[in-house]
Amino acid sequence: MSDLFIIGASGTKAYRTAMAAVSENIANASTEGYSRRSVTTVESGSSTATMAVYISRANFGGTDVKSVNRATDPYLDATVRYTNTQLGSAVARMRWLTDSETALNDTETGIGQLMTGMFQNMDKLAASPNDKSLRVTTLDSIGRVAQAFNQTAADLAQVSSGIATEAQASVTTINQALSALADINNSLLRAQPGTSAYAQLLDSRDAALGTLSSNLNIDVSFGTHDQAQVTLNGQTLVQGDAATPLALTVNADGTLALGTSAGAALAAPTSGTLGGLFSAAGTVSQRRASLDTLAQQFVANLNAWHAQGLTDGSPGAAGAPLLSGASAATVTALISDPNQLAVKSSDGTANGNLLTVSTVLRGNGSVEQGWTALIATHANLLSSTKAEQTTAQSRSDQAVAAREAVSGVDLDMEAADLLRIQQAYSGCAKILQVAKETVDAILQII
Repeated sequence: MSDLFIIGASGTKAYRTAMAAVSENIANASTEGYSRRSVTTVESGSSTATMAVYISRANFGGTDVKSVNRATDPYLDATVRYTNTQLGSAVARMRWLTDSETALNDTETGIGQLMTGMFQNMDKLAASPNDKSLRVTTLDSIGRVAQAFNQTAADLAQVSSGIATEAQASVTTINQALSALADINNSLLRAQPGTSAYAQLLDSRDAALGTLSSNLNIDVSFGTHDQAQVTLNGQTLVQGDAATPLALTVNADGTLALGTSAGAALAAPTSGTLGGLFSAAGTVSQRRASLDTLAQQFVANLNAWHAQGLTDGSPGAAGAPLLSGASAATVTALISDPNQLAVKSSDGTANGNLLTVSTVLRGNGSVEQGWTALIATHANLLSSTKAEQTTAQSRSDQAVAAREAVSGVDLDMEAADLLRIQQAYSGCAKILQVAKETVDAILQII
């Protein structure tokens, strides 16, 4: 008779655990990073109860809960981490390259179109070199181009600053995830595999790895008790309960450098959000350098052109420098007096110097062409980055969907499981009830 009580009690206990797992699944159906739980039961060992009428061959032990399982696939988890790394890089680059395109400003208020307007004003002045209003307009247009260089340099510097700020935030997030992962590794050593607490730790471990992989191109391996070991380009970041935090350095030109908090230099990350920020910082630094080169050429060419001409008067004086500045941020217009504009050629032709604008300031190798090439180069890079981001997003979505098909919670399936388990639980409770009624009847007979 004791077998009935043991079987019924073990069954109710096992199915109570199974119902708890289903309840946990339903409660966390929308929780990011949660892996569906299931319970494995096994036949219990023979009962150790002894009775005067005990018959060994009729001995049954019921059921035991063997383990609480996570529905997971290591390959699919690794694929999600890899695609998240690629997506993080593409998203970061696309965002900041888009901001860089805005900063370069190829609109009517940007360098390119203002420079074209300046040349048009010079052409108009060539047709009427003594018109002071046209001279004022020409000088004003030169000043507006100089200001456009200043504004573009400031805007690109702001983009570099924004990239550095986001990169620092990314490093902070990475360090928090590294520390959390080291703590989880320590807890995994103390937890019992196959328990609900162990499954929860594994969820937390995978969440930390997801955060790291979306920011860095890390390599992950697993050791005793599913502990995670993380390396970056050969540098160990997490091993056991020890974590190596990272430190970010922002260089004067806006580029970034990575190292450990102890001062050891690390190779630049090639992917992930931080890798994308490193790449974007390098690109913006190149754009700023190219802009400075164009500004220097603009100052030198315009001053050289003006120096070969003569101002009004007899004899006219050689044209003084129109601009100063050694970078885009420092370009400044120097002349505001229309009478100081050197429009005459050395032979005294009233518009002689203006007639040389097309050959001296425009054409092959000119600032105007350099600006067009700069804009085209950046536009092509942004276009390819957008295509890469679209592809990376699609691959990431597919990887997540594949993992969710294994690890995700289907409420319809959980409802069906809950109904099945409830019925089994009721059956086990019925066994206890029958055993009790049988014992009561025997006692009443006695």
